[in-house]
Amino acid sequence: MEILRSKKGFICDMDGVIYHGNQILPGVKEFVEWLYREDKKFLFLTNSSHRSPKELQQKLYRMGLDVDESHFYTSALATAEFLKSQSPNCSAYVVGAPGLYTALYDAGITFNDVDPEYVVVGENDNYNFENMVTAVRLIEKGAKLIGTNTDLTAPMENGIVPACRALIAPIEMTTGKQAYFVGKPNPLMMRTGLRMLGVHSEDAAIVGDRMDTDIVAGIESGLDTVLVLSGVTSRAEISRFPYRPRLVLENVGEIIKDIE
Repeated sequence: MEILRSKKGFICDMDGVIYHGNQILPGVKEFVEWLYREDKKFLFLTNSSHRSPKELQQKLYRMGLDVDESHFYTSALATAEFLKSQSPNCSAYVVGAPGLYTALYDAGITFNDVDPEYVVVGENDNYNFENMVTAVRLIEKGAKLIGTNTDLTAPMENGIVPACRALIAPIEMTTGKQAYFVGKPNPLMMRTGLRMLGVHSEDAAIVGDRMDTDIVAGIESGLDTVLVLSGVTSRAEISRFPYRPRLVLENVGEIIKDIE
């Protein structure tokens, strides 16, 4: 634990680590206070493309956490940055929430349901059959399929819900085309996170609740890895994976437990 506490930078997932839905998780307030008190560099790096950094900042504020907007980075922002680097001023047909639309718009990407260069899929509460059919039609005409993240599910207060990977699967199966996913564990997002923190990978840790995104991203990027059991992964499920986190904790509060 002392090795973890000595790290200069912390990359933390949000859903299942900081909150479930609109409910803050145990130990989070004390953990964030410790990050500030110890002058740690930290970033809430989420695979969710649902909200903008400002909306996430306001969400935490309503829960009693006052965190500056600069501490947030989302898969929506990573997706927008990726498309801008690949094809500046391109157009896309987008199936997603306001956070994704905002990120793409700010990156100079226009919206197009006739002949876009890309079809971009993220989390969307109103995902429907019409979205799916339009996406399939455009991909058959040559559009390239992009997913904001590979999460199959997302945790909520009353259980799990389908996430991006589950929503995009019918489009992949119908077209026979595989999506390119930008969020964790893609190294693109991890490198951006470390650059935003201004620390090297050996001086940073990732705290997450998913083995298949957070932990594997940390291992492949050279970060210290911490799995918390407050999200979607149980202790019994860890053995199903061929890799391990260095630490397994009940929640982030254990990181600062017994510190005077």
